[in-house]
Amino acid sequence: MRRLPNRLAGALLSVLALTLTATGCGGSSRAASDTASEAASGAGADSATAQAEGSVANRVEPLARRPEPRLPVTVRSADGERVTVKGAERVVPLSGSLSEIVFTLGLGDRVVARDVTATFEQAARLPVVTRGHDVSAESVLSLRPDLVLAETTTGPEEAVDQLRAAGVPVLFVEAAKGLDDVGPRIQAVADSLGVPAAGKELTRRSEQRIEAVRAEVPHGEKPRVAFLYLRGSASVYLIGGEDSGAGSLIEAAGAVDAGAASGLGKDFTAITSEALVKAAPDAILVMSKGLASVGGVDGLVKIPGVAQTPAGMDRRIVSVEDGVLLNYGPRTDQVLESVVTQLYGEDGAR
Repeated sequence: MRRLPNRLAGALLSVLALTLTATGCGGSSRAASDTASEAASGAGADSATAQAEGSVANRVEPLARRPEPRLPVTVRSADGERVTVKGAERVVPLSGSLSEIVFTLGLGDRVVARDVTATFEQAARLPVVTRGHDVSAESVLSLRPDLVLAETTTGPEEAVDQLRAAGVPVLFVEAAKGLDDVGPRIQAVADSLGVPAAGKELTRRSEQRIEAVRAEVPHGEKPRVAFLYLRGSASVYLIGGEDSGAGSLIEAAGAVDAGAASGLGKDFTAITSEALVKAAPDAILVMSKGLASVGGVDGLVKIPGVAQTPAGMDRRIVSVEDGVLLNYGPRTDQVLESVVTQLYGEDGAR
């Protein structure tokens, strides 16, 4: 999956800490961070049990015309700094989502490293220099980058400072929260690479494809969909509320975010029978590796409270690959189409 939003990573670490305390197990904060990172990347999980209809193409589709960067350019970073980019021959995007944008702009041959969440085919063989939010400044610098692209959730701060102290331009891009962020994120990356026109073209293509899917969403009573974040191996079971990052996608699919609608003001909350009953979802949205980690649908309905919901009783589960579900980038139309198809069926039936 893509790097988790900062709010989810923080919630996950908190739940892990509580789990370690409750079970009497010791462990350093580094160990907890590593566990969270593994959960974020879905490492070791068997995705074979994920629903086939949840599949999204494992390749990005570059623009038909490869743009030629015009540099130098000076752009404003999301952290308020003005960043001058003199070259873009060796680019290091520090998230799977940012890597996807660079490759889709047609400049993937300039990318020299990847984040663990960049799992699409064109990037899969690049060296990994960051896992979760843990950036290895030494690994990045060893690749002699002339531009580093980072999320506003990227850290630790010391690593970023080390990169800038070495003279490497680091551009922060606002973390994705919903469909409205697709265009601005694409344009921010394109501008930093000196290909603003390509950014406009890719933004237009992405937004048109998303709108085409939205136009096909069935009308009628809106189903309630709860987003569950699951990592069975770490005993992490969370339900998304406001600001989980999934609300925009759920609403675009013509549904209601059941967690937010039930009054869950926090981004993520530990699953309880009471919370699920109150949310009363008609369907459950999950990441495919998370579903696999609890033993598929059979295991999911055994989580306390799930079987008592309409979604659990109907076994109505929507599963999408971890690496693209919350990316909000050039493949979001495919993600939305997958959600719509699974939610309503090929014929649009509820």
